[in-house]
Amino acid sequence: MADAVAGAAQLIVCADDFGAEPAVNEAVEIAYRDGILTTASLMVAAPAAADAVARARRLPGLRVGLHLDLVEGRPALRANEVPLLVRRDGRFDPNMGRAGCRFFFLPRVRRQLAAEIRAQFEAFHATGLALDHVNGHKHIQLHPTVARLVVEIGRDYGLKAMRLPAEPVGVLRRAFPDERFAPPLYAPAAASLRRRLRRARLRYPTRVFGLAWTGRMVERRLLGLLPHLPDGISEIYFHPATARRLALPDYDGPGELAALISAAVQGVVADLGVKLGGYTDLAAFSA
Repeated sequence: MADAVAGAAQLIVCADDFGAEPAVNEAVEIAYRDGILTTASLMVAAPAAADAVARARRLPGLRVGLHLDLVEGRPALRANEVPLLVRRDGRFDPNMGRAGCRFFFLPRVRRQLAAEIRAQFEAFHATGLALDHVNGHKHIQLHPTVARLVVEIGRDYGLKAMRLPAEPVGVLRRAFPDERFAPPLYAPAAASLRRRLRRARLRYPTRVFGLAWTGRMVERRLLGLLPHLPDGISEIYFHPATARRLALPDYDGPGELAALISAAVQGVVADLGVKLGGYTDLAAFSA
């Protein structure tokens, strides 16, 4: 990897939902081999997790982190071990507001939540892959109870970095002046998570892009955003896939994959001198 020019941006390019299904895993491998993807976030209890791990082992340069899933999917523990976290079908409650209230107010639920978070860390550890980072499906790490447990439990598994979902509206407005971007409603939760990460001395990229266009970070968006990346460390996250995902019909997985392997995008990255890497490749995270 060539050194970035002085003052140039450093960029983590991440694919979420690694392990969700074969089309996602195929896209991650292609985007890493032929494009700018540097890291992927593994759903350890997802249906295609074993295939994702096998691919990651064939791609030793691909950095892999834990994509903690506590909504929508199935737990790493058996359903009868965490009955207060799952519905009758054995899946997590997709209603994040209701689940979040239960996490916060009910001690019995918190105990099962802690057990499930530990089980997901343990499942990742069992893969033998180095833990590059942790983030949460649907940004569940913004929930204060989840954040506390991830930081506490993650220490036992070598946790050193976490995604802080903080997308700077000012950068979006400069990159796309004809569009309107409102200040994010999650800003107070992001500020709280930032303070927690600082206290725990965990690293995080200063800015994260992808929230405004989740599932639609296509080539046009990426080409417009890259020249406006501030100095320092940023992350752009994607949900690439080789085919449309039935569970996420609004997501343009093939379009995101095309952006990641675009010759035009790779040319802009090279011209700007952007340094690409995973969380553990980039030496200093701004606080």
